[in-house]
Amino acid sequence: MPSWVVSEDEAGVTIAVQVVPRASRNQVAGVQGDQLKVRVTAPPVEGAANEALLGFLAAALGVRRRDLQLVAGERARRKLVRVRGLDAATVEARLQAGTPPS
Repeated sequence: MPSWVVSEDEAGVTIAVQVVPRASRNQVAGVQGDQLKVRVTAPPVEGAANEALLGFLAAALGVRRRDLQLVAGERARRKLVRVRGLDAATVEARLQAGTPPS
């Protein structure tokens, strides 16, 4: 996974994500450009896709939902998600476990 998808600072680890709503299943679909591509089944209505994304990432990373925060892109497909409690290497390893080969 390219290092610009996941970055670490004093506030936690930030993941650059491109969300594809209304997919057939929730899954990490690889890396597209400088973003982690994640498909979610929820529609992009009233924050449903955002909640589905955060819930899916929490499960994939093995953290509680409250350890994730949407920091940018609330109404866009491109989002920044902050993870607390993990370092960048751990986040990358756990995301790669669910990423299909490119």
